[in-house]
Amino acid sequence: MTTPVSRLRAGDLVPLATVGLRSRRTRTALSTLGIAIGIAAIVAVLGITRSSQSELLDRIDRLGTNLLTVADLGGNEEPLPPTARTSIARTDGVERVTATAQLQDTGVYRNDRIPVGQSGGLEVRVTETTLLSTLDGHLAAGRFLTSATSGYPVVVLGHGAADTLGIAHLDPATRVWLGGRWFTVAGILQPVELAPEIDRSALIGTGVAGSLGYTGHPTRLYLRAAVEHVTKTAGLLARAVNPQAPENVAVTRPSDALESRLLVADSTTSLLLGLGTVALLVGGIGIANVMVISVLERRTEIGLRRALGATRPHIATQFLLESLLLATLGGLTGTILGSAATYITAINHHWHPLIPPAGIAAGLGAAVLIGALAGLYPATRAARLAPTDALRSA
Repeated sequence: MTTPVSRLRAGDLVPLATVGLRSRRTRTALSTLGIAIGIAAIVAVLGITRSSQSELLDRIDRLGTNLLTVADLGGNEEPLPPTARTSIARTDGVERVTATAQLQDTGVYRNDRIPVGQSGGLEVRVTETTLLSTLDGHLAAGRFLTSATSGYPVVVLGHGAADTLGIAHLDPATRVWLGGRWFTVAGILQPVELAPEIDRSALIGTGVAGSLGYTGHPTRLYLRAAVEHVTKTAGLLARAVNPQAPENVAVTRPSDALESRLLVADSTTSLLLGLGTVALLVGGIGIANVMVISVLERRTEIGLRRALGATRPHIATQFLLESLLLATLGGLTGTILGSAATYITAINHHWHPLIPPAGIAAGLGAAVLIGALAGLYPATRAARLAPTDALRSA
């Protein structure tokens, strides 16, 4: 007589595996919470970082990486040779160049009654008419300096300077006290992200600057280089500006500061991902603990099923699948929470929300793997219980 082989149908496997989950809902919810927190942290970190980096890359592309600045090595507004602008314009790879000069001991004030020492940290800068086109800057109001107005007491305020002086709107009577005389405000600039010193400056023309002590020596130059030759051009500028002492000239690329923020963001992302992984491991330990307790509490069920013909693989599969379902539920919950956190953060910062599919796949894969590892020992322990021992202890 042949002994019938016990079989476990696939249709019965899921109901069996969810018995414990459905009968102990509070425990199930708390068990999935640990996995959900870990997955939510991973998805949110990847999504928020990707959204932030995408916005930063868009800004770099919009502002351009071919803007170079030339100044004194110490970063101070020290006079450069008067021929610096002409020499740079003749350098290979230079497309546009403009010179500026900060006027030392010259302040700009809202009126003539403000003490000289209360300048608000604003600078007065002599500027060529090509500044705006070189920096790709834009006006918030009014007009920029022209060849006709450069010789008259006309000033254009940087965005920060206008805020400090309390000038938000322009009319023909809008004036500021500059260098001991009144200057008419012709325009206000929008923020110039790659040249923050322009934002806090009052810009005047080269013609009128002579009456304020300007000697023709620039203190800072801005130039646009051909994109494919930026590095090569930057290496030529110091010697072009000061052939006798090129080591005293500093050539910088303002967009490097924005690009460095990408590196900082990457390192921060790695740290936060590590914290999310720790939370995920803690959640996995919680699931293993819950499954061990579940095996102890359900010894009667295990013994009865074994007595009715269930094999050890059937018992192991039941409890392993229960652990996997528990972890998957936590993974799905964490993915939803992490995606919601990404969208909320991106919208609040006016970013385009981006959630990398690879991050979601990696999070769910990690949840399933943690569930499998967490359920392996409890499933093995449940499968090793002999029917008589399980029923006797119950």
